[in-house]
Amino acid sequence: MINTFQIESLLKTNISSDDIAVLLNPKDYLNQLLTLIDAAETRIYITVLYLENDAAGRLVMERLIIAKEKNPQLDIKIFVDFHRAHRQVNKQKYNKYNVTFYREIDQKYPDFIQFYGVAIKGRELFGVLHLKGMIIDDSLLYTGASINNIYLNYHARYRYDRYWIIKSGELCNSFINCLNHTFISSEGVYPFNRHTLKINNKFKKKKAVQYKKLIRASYRLERSKNGYLTVAPLIGIGKRNNQLNNIIHHLMIQAKQYLILYTPYFNLPGILEKDISYLLCCGIKVEIVVGDKHANDFFMPKEQALTMMGLIPYLYEINLLEFIKCHQSSIDEGLLIIRLWRHDDNSFHLKGLNVDTRYHLLTGNNLNPRAWRLDYENGLLIEDHYGQLLNLIEQEHRQIIKHTTIIKNWQQIETQSNYPIKVRKWLARLRWSNLDKIMKQYM
Repeated sequence: MINTFQIESLLKTNISSDDIAVLLNPKDYLNQLLTLIDAAETRIYITVLYLENDAAGRLVMERLIIAKEKNPQLDIKIFVDFHRAHRQVNKQKYNKYNVTFYREIDQKYPDFIQFYGVAIKGRELFGVLHLKGMIIDDSLLYTGASINNIYLNYHARYRYDRYWIIKSGELCNSFINCLNHTFISSEGVYPFNRHTLKINNKFKKKKAVQYKKLIRASYRLERSKNGYLTVAPLIGIGKRNNQLNNIIHHLMIQAKQYLILYTPYFNLPGILEKDISYLLCCGIKVEIVVGDKHANDFFMPKEQALTMMGLIPYLYEINLLEFIKCHQSSIDEGLLIIRLWRHDDNSFHLKGLNVDTRYHLLTGNNLNPRAWRLDYENGLLIEDHYGQLLNLIEQEHRQIIKHTTIIKNWQQIETQSNYPIKVRKWLARLRWSNLDKIMKQYM
């Protein structure tokens, strides 16, 4: 019998279906974000992988500044990954970084906005701040999207994600308390405002101490509430004692009717592949929506010079091909549905789970080995006893699958023999050196 204790014992709070909204495209999300910023009265806390110095990033920053000028008591804090803030913007020939942008804002508008860089590990390769959630007063905007032109569809292209808004003072307080306790009071978190960074041994030691604090962090609620519609905030990092990982695993294996899984990259941790096999053996329907290799962030067109990172979409497609071959009988029986998302030259960034009509997981977790072991991740588990959100969930799902193709046979997937010659050569070298396995663990 499956042990559901972990899920049932989570700290959760009651919400009303009237306090939940689901946006179906990035432009609507941008408009709603700006509307909430304009109307903010007490607090704005933004947690993203990065807020980029491009047109969309500057627009959001401008609206934050206007909101602060209108209301000087407004508390505005932005948390970004420390290493991504120091990554060169758009491969400029001159040194231009997002952190420079933050400091310029602070110099021009002193103490309007507090910027914090969170370094999970000494290098970006070994872990990043991947927490999601923007709190504006008592509204939580939960999406996997960061802030830049493509995520917000500010120009022609977009990166498709999920966009949920939940109004709950208690839920927002739990997010803010966790940020304040875990990051602002930590010596390993770097305030970008007008400071010059010196990466020395002292700073590295602070990060090591901070990592232990991250492992112990949790979202606190005044008391756990039972109701017909509840939400439980989740957080986790590392392979062991990771609350979010554990809930994802237990959530999957307790499906009674169906599981819908969204992931941008087909590179599942071994335990989740086993969970899917278990469900299929039990006759439970599984639907997987995944980005086509052309909808991958790292995909490079033929006319573009190939780099090592450009091989990643092909490695994921090889994973998918092997998975489909292994489960072809389940596809033939109608138990397993694989949907590939592709829409022009846009990219796919969705993640999460729907289990039966009862459980819905929103998360920034990519459901891959990197997210499972290295990055600092969070999520929201919504429990809907009587299907109050069913119409919203179905509406979102219909929009998500609008640009998908159902894979009925492994022969619909492009094989390595049809890859560009340079890609085939590089993949052969990776396999010979076992670097392909390493890349799958860290990308």
